[in-house]
Amino acid sequence: MLVRIHPDNPTDRLMQMAVDIIQRGGLVIYPTDTVYAIGCDIQHPKAIHRLAQIKGKDPNTADFSFICYDLSDLSRYARQVPNDVFKMMKKNLPGPFTFILNASSNVPKLLQNKKKTVGIRVPDNLIPREIVRMLGNAILTTSVREDNDMQEYITDPELIYERYENLVDMVIDGGFGNIFASTIVDCTSGDFEIVRQGQAELVF
Repeated sequence: MLVRIHPDNPTDRLMQMAVDIIQRGGLVIYPTDTVYAIGCDIQHPKAIHRLAQIKGKDPNTADFSFICYDLSDLSRYARQVPNDVFKMMKKNLPGPFTFILNASSNVPKLLQNKKKTVGIRVPDNLIPREIVRMLGNAILTTSVREDNDMQEYITDPELIYERYENLVDMVIDGGFGNIFASTIVDCTSGDFEIVRQGQAELVF
């Protein structure tokens, strides 16, 4: 199913359709402030395995991230976030960043990697954030990529639908996506390490 939702004024009825699909263990593709992404409920093991299968990865080792509505969700999924890290995140979020933090016990065991870390995203796009707010917990997220040698991100939601219609339960058309990924910042050691420079520069 391909559904058009305006990113600045999401329709409640259509958003509820996406939430219902995710609650039932479905997969949804949606726009973010960077590239289009595929997501599912972090509490639904079968959905997590489906998502991992699409990406060809093991759920325990895959670098999937959590999309949260805002920083109030931090205490649920991350532990011992220092004040300087929180302040820096507050300056940059919502925005095109993924912050790697030490995972709390609320992170499902299926997703607890050996490092016991979690990637946190608060994208500057209302569609995925409203899904999280209406769902009541974070969604697991990973980017949509092409299979060609360049590994370029798909930006056209109609082309995304053509390719993924038999793999996911809904594709949300929120307009053309970006071609740049999020900037990944590792905050687990107390310092700020840029793991991947993406769309935006970090503001300190």
